[in-house]
Amino acid sequence: MRGSVLVTGGAGYIGSVVVGQLLARGHTVVVLDDLSRGHRKAVAPDATFVQGGIGDRGVLDALLRRHPCDALVHLAAYALVGESVAEPEKYRANNVAAGRVLLEGVAAAGVRRVVFSSSCAVYGHPRATPIPEDAPLAPVNPYGETKREFERLLADYASADGATIFSLRYFNAAGATARHGEDHLPETHLIPNVLRVASGRQPALEVQGTDYPTPDGTAVRDYVHVLDIADAHVRALEADPAEAGARGRAIAVNLGTGVGYSVLAVVDAARRVTGGQIPAVARPRRPGDPPELVAAAGRAEAVLGWRPRHSGLEEILASAWAWHQAHPHGYEN
Repeated sequence: MRGSVLVTGGAGYIGSVVVGQLLARGHTVVVLDDLSRGHRKAVAPDATFVQGGIGDRGVLDALLRRHPCDALVHLAAYALVGESVAEPEKYRANNVAAGRVLLEGVAAAGVRRVVFSSSCAVYGHPRATPIPEDAPLAPVNPYGETKREFERLLADYASADGATIFSLRYFNAAGATARHGEDHLPETHLIPNVLRVASGRQPALEVQGTDYPTPDGTAVRDYVHVLDIADAHVRALEADPAEAGARGRAIAVNLGTGVGYSVLAVVDAARRVTGGQIPAVARPRRPGDPPELVAAAGRAEAVLGWRPRHSGLEEILASAWAWHQAHPHGYEN
């Protein structure tokens, strides 16, 4: 399908890249973002931008009257694990309660295709690795709980309204394009913090947890280039519902490579890419972090024809390094 797509959170790190890919494929894009965590400068000039929150029904209804949309890509959520542990009600209010208002608004406007930015955090401490989509959902932090709860709301919407729903469970989004990269405050993601040390803007990397049951004691994650994640969104929007088995159903799809890297392995790779020393200091574990999260990625290929093409660790690091070198102050350059 080609049509008009509402992208919530389209001023954010992943959302801005998704918007760019949708525009390149010939879609019309309307971005709804309150800019509490995104950047206006990250939004492609060819997209229509509306500033507002997903829980504001008045803003949403006015937007959809002015810009009727065929599909929703929902990326607007709070996404910091540690913050969710400290402020769980804030996460429920935005990720679930406001998300419900959004879903009711697009349903009333006749939108019957939704692509949702979910997370591997729904799995918690998985029993087996790599993690298949039918693994038990047992999140261990409030962030993961909100993603699981919204997936349930989407399943109800699909069965009640005959909608086509894809919940894309990201593993660790990373990397950059020439235009878009990670610019968060505070920055909690590993790769941008590693690169801050490499560029001399931070004295040392704080390694949060060195006693996990992993080969080197540090947490293991499956890193996926943001370009590959954006490609999966486009494929989900354009997939034939009957062929994908998604008509009137909510389908969960992992976005991962099936390969995990420890924190120390990422640091070693970053030293090779940047030529920096990147000193590291041990710190206690971060609350709510599982030791290992690696995707079983076969369903993404079977359902969406998706394979990661840019997600080699050194390619991810090199792209992020280039962006951070070009944008030392983020989007405020």
